[in-house]
Amino acid sequence: MKLPLTGGCQCGTCRYEITAAPIVTYTCHCTACQSVTGSAFSMAILVEEQAFRMTQGELKPVERQGDSGRTVARLVCPDCGSWISNGPRPDGRRVRVGTLDDTSWVKPTVHFWTRSKQPWVVLPEGGQIFETQPS
Repeated sequence: MKLPLTGGCQCGTCRYEITAAPIVTYTCHCTACQSVTGSAFSMAILVEEQAFRMTQGELKPVERQGDSGRTVARLVCPDCGSWISNGPRPDGRRVRVGTLDDTSWVKPTVHFWTRSKQPWVVLPEGGQIFETQPS
């Protein structure tokens, strides 16, 4: 992995850079992520908020109520709808791996909401596995 990491949306309206190494790389197998991505899971990196900055465009929040009752915001490109990140939180920003320009170095080590994972998904040995959302 070479810093800064760069990425953006499908149409090129929104671009960002990340100036510090990710804290963790994870997959989320919850049914909401499956629905939003049209896939078996979503993948993200958690980065310090101060390490993330938009270099072009502005993201639009799309909100829903999470299982916790808390409002969860996905930040998307207002033009093409690409899911770039989740809203800033105290522990950092979650950036969608698929929006990175270079994903060759990505290897998830944590897996959330595995109780709703698709039965054909095989989790790698050695990773941290959580049936729901870890605290």
